Amino acid sequence: MYKEKIAEIKNELKDLFNNVSDMQALENIKTEYMGKNGKITLLNGKIKEVPNEEKKEFGMAVNEIRNEFNEKYEKIKKNLEDAEINQKLASEAIDITLPGTTIKNGAPNILEKIVEEIESVFMSMGYDVVDGPEIEEDHYNFELLNIPKGHPARDAQDTFYVKDEDYLLRSQTSPVQARVMLASGGDKPIRMICPGKTYRRDADDATHSHQFMQIEGLLVDKNVSLSDLKGTFDVVVKKLFGESTKTRFRPSYYQFTEPSVETDISCFVCKGKGCSLCKNTGWITVSGAGIVHPNVLKNCGYDPKVWTGFAFGFGAERLAMLKYGINDIRTFYQTDLREIENFDRRED
Repeated sequence: MYKEKIAEIKNELKDLFNNVSDMQALENIKTEYMGKNGKITLLNGKIKEVPNEEKKEFGMAVNEIRNEFNEKYEKIKKNLEDAEINQKLASEAIDITLPGTTIKNGAPNILEKIVEEIESVFMSMGYDVVDGPEIEEDHYNFELLNIPKGHPARDAQDTFYVKDEDYLLRSQTSPVQARVMLASGGDKPIRMICPGKTYRRDADDATHSHQFMQIEGLLVDKNVSLSDLKGTFDVVVKKLFGESTKTRFRPSYYQFTEPSVETDISCFVCKGKGCSLCKNTGWITVSGAGIVHPNVLKNCGYDPKVWTGFAFGFGAERLAMLKYGINDIRTFYQTDLREIENFDRRED
């Protein structure tokens, strides 16, 4: 009896599979024959009605029809899926003549560009580019640079201390200069610059930041004078702001240089006539500098009677703001692609 039932199911499936036209019809067949109450599924419950000597043969026949169903089902399913994909490809053809989608690309930060430009100028004059730790010891950040205990620069309002008053986030890159001098043993000339982040307790606004990029430099040799410093600045500012740019020194005071000066450049916008950028003076202050203080040389292993030198420091953000007309220092630390577009236009 069961043989006739299995043969009947096989004939039904043959007709149904031959006439399947879509996935929904195929799934309906699967539910009807292989579902919880499907015709093939219910065959398993019929085994108790089969004589014992025929149970094995019955079980094999049920497994056979189940396997045949699964095999045929998967084959038809794949054919239907392939046909559906081919139909979509034919109906959704891509017009390759249409313009492509413009994807915005990132660009180097303008601050990075100005730092690399300054590095290039100094390397062309024989300077080394040196790096140093951002978490610095008080000994290198202050004491070796002629800034003793109690000096106002040590005030906690200016400096980020990270462990008592022995370690701090460096407030300048000058400690790298001290490390280089100590490593040189006090008997070798030095030409170096150190670009890097520095940190001070300051309220962030359009012209101030608690972190900023400083580029400090040091030259130590014999018979070094302010005229050597002046000549160095002349080369740098002409490369950055144009060949017609002039420099001048004004007296100033820094704990680690003597004499100390502030460096002004002639306004590259109004050519010295006076404008809003230079506050109608015709000059713009860009750097502090001076002859290395004898105490600093002595602290770092150099005999001030034999060796002299000059030191200077630029604020990279200030130079970039001047050169590219940027009015807010916070721009350098944002990731707004619209600002990057502005950088690209200025660079052109």
